[in-house]
Amino acid sequence: MNVEDAMTPRSQLVVVELPGTRDDALAYIQEHGFSSVPVVKRDGDEEVYRGIVSRDDLISKPEEDQLALLMREVPTVTPTDTLVEAARVMLEKGARRLPVVEADSLGLKGIVTVTDVIRAIARGHENGNTPCGDLATREVNAAYVGTPLPTIERELGLARVPYAVCLDEHGKMAGIVTEVDILEVARVVEGEESTGNSFADQDADYAWEGIKGTGNRYLPTRNVEIPTAPVSEFMSEELVTVSKRRTAREAAQEMITNEIEQIPLVSGGELVGIVRDVDLLEAL
Repeated sequence: MNVEDAMTPRSQLVVVELPGTRDDALAYIQEHGFSSVPVVKRDGDEEVYRGIVSRDDLISKPEEDQLALLMREVPTVTPTDTLVEAARVMLEKGARRLPVVEADSLGLKGIVTVTDVIRAIARGHENGNTPCGDLATREVNAAYVGTPLPTIERELGLARVPYAVCLDEHGKMAGIVTEVDILEVARVVEGEESTGNSFADQDADYAWEGIKGTGNRYLPTRNVEIPTAPVSEFMSEELVTVSKRRTAREAAQEMITNEIEQIPLVSGGELVGIVRDVDLLEAL
């Protein structure tokens, strides 16, 4: 497949235009639930791609208001690049989404994401025959089921991963918790003197989306309240797992069906690794 066969086309994208402000980007991110939004500039009748602004950018530069100073450059691909080449760029650059631009004019044609590649593998459009045992990450982020949820939140931030496999008192896998699970139960605390990198003139829901929801990399903040109950009350107990012999295609199908980004790898009933969506890109 080529990138244009898998990408979300420009007609379905939300963009912000230069010149613009922080509020322009934040409004789109809040309204549509995206973790980033492409930035374009009009040049006559043409629309030229300039960069991307993400929640992370808004957090790291809380005093900056100009969109041109908030956005950043990310790797791009063209519509005629192969999906394999796009996967290679994602792996090499650590990017989960790539703007798709025309090679000559930098006109924005769409966005291709890790999920688009996973979907192509799941549907058999790309190579999915590699065994999961050859792709899995052996280093697994884990936590005890009795750990308070605020500690888990902090641990995810320090480990820079969006999940923790939860182990019981016998060291057996009992569930999994993700940053999404924490987002669903956390709330913004208003009226504090020190609130970290916050944005003015926003109500609680708006502030939460703008500050806390950082997509696939979790950034702890100090102006949120997280239940202190053990993680066992919030984790998912019905686990999807894969064995070493199952293929990348089967793992991709599980990810798409269950809307998850990582699957524990088990052997003889024991946890031996984790298959992340980015690991499946290695299959290409």
